[in-house]
Amino acid sequence: MSSLSTLFLTLTITLLSSTLHAGEKEIWYQKVWCEGKGGKVEHKLKDGRRVDCLTKSYAIEMDFASKWQEAIGQSLDYAMLTGKKAGIVLILNKDTDMAHWQRLKRVVRHYKLPIRTWRLGP
Repeated sequence: MSSLSTLFLTLTITLLSSTLHAGEKEIWYQKVWCEGKGGKVEHKLKDGRRVDCLTKSYAIEMDFASKWQEAIGQSLDYAMLTGKKAGIVLILNKDTDMAHWQRLKRVVRHYKLPIRTWRLGP
């Protein structure tokens, strides 16, 4: 995917997530973001659990901002089970969610966790 296409996709998702779909459930964000990245939504593991988004390189946990701590453990677990890199997409629905994003980034950086992070929203 070209950088211009990626930029367009990111801007589109950001605008939609912060306006029209602020009250949507997590699955809506999974479908829009994951399919936009060419990934598989709700990939089922052997033990019955589901990875929110599985791409060529990443096992990604998608969660709302207030659940950032849970997302760390889940992303690392899914990465281990799939042999992929760990990723987290944090869904921000309001400006105050930025504090959760900053906490997530700070913990990942502090402990040098092998987790790539993306955010959706303002």
